[in-house]
Amino acid sequence: MKKYVCSVCGFVYDEEKGLPAKGIPAGTKFEDLPNDFVCPVCGAKKSKFKPQ
Repeated sequence: MKKYVCSVCGFVYDEEKGLPAKGIPAGTKFEDLPNDFVCPVCGAKKSKFKPQ
């Protein structure tokens, strides 16, 4: 499982943890997130995330 960092605000999306509060279960790979996924902190687009 990988982690991806928002290049705008530094939020880390951890595939192992997911984002249960946003309806994204633990174990959800970053590439499997919907294309309209945005950073839950700053609203940056998915394309602004980089692998850690």
